[in-house]
Amino acid sequence: MAPPAHPHRGPVMGFALLADGLVAVHALFVVAAVAGGLLVLRWPSLAAVHLPVLLWAAAVELAGWPCPLTPLEQALRRAAGEQGYAGGFLDHYLWPLLYPPGLTRSHQVALGAGLLAFNAVVYTVLWRRLGRRRRQP
Repeated sequence: MAPPAHPHRGPVMGFALLADGLVAVHALFVVAAVAGGLLVLRWPSLAAVHLPVLLWAAAVELAGWPCPLTPLEQALRRAAGEQGYAGGFLDHYLWPLLYPPGLTRSHQVALGAGLLAFNAVVYTVLWRRLGRRRRQP
């Protein structure tokens, strides 16, 4: 649905672009939380960035908190004259790609637990690699 006409289209378009940019940042954050551990296997120093991202993403899922980026994006969309959406980022953008509509609390807990389990495996592999390197003469 196209946004209504506004007399000052410039600032309104700016809000829409900011909202779209925020969606891109949000998506990159989700990808970093899920797959960032794989980058850490190659570059272990990235763990300093990945671990806080991972812990925040898991906490949001496990606790059922709304991500603070979602209300900000919705506010920007309203400022742009667009209609917001119900639910969170995952529910609106990613969930339909992976699963049928209807994100439930048990799904969120499963996502958070899966995120932690996957990355626990990744960091275990990294820890063992680093341990072997230290023991080699």
